[in-house]
Amino acid sequence: MMDSKQLYQEVILDHNRKPRNYGALADATHRSEGLNPLCGDHIWLSLKVDGGAVAGIAFEGQSCAICKASASMMTTVVKGKAVGDVETLIGEFRAMATGQLEPATQAHHLGRLTVFAGIKDLPSRVKCAILPWHTLHAAFVQEGSTTTEGEADPVS
Repeated sequence: MMDSKQLYQEVILDHNRKPRNYGALADATHRSEGLNPLCGDHIWLSLKVDGGAVAGIAFEGQSCAICKASASMMTTVVKGKAVGDVETLIGEFRAMATGQLEPATQAHHLGRLTVFAGIKDLPSRVKCAILPWHTLHAAFVQEGSTTTEGEADPVS
């Protein structure tokens, strides 16, 4: 059986090489730009919300493998879900990545996203994993851009 670190590496590499839902969504109803100026991650997220659910979602930009894999997995998981359920996932992912939620012992809705649970042990990479989720929340609340620095810093 594959250990969690090996599984994490495999997932990151797979989603970095072949990101899912990469590109722009032409008929988007919501958009936001996410930037982590310290490491250079810069993504654009577009989504279509229809009937209170995420009908379509895509991302593009330049980022490290962790950010790209997080964005790729996020898009596959949230597509088709109600906005309220996605906001719950955003909060749970952020809590897991910052060590406030332990998926092995606490209830959650993260499913396969728990592959990112070990990111809490890599403080310099937490913002990389969270940026796509932070950008998704910004898109929902119609913020044109967001960052993981300053008041929005998830690790401070």
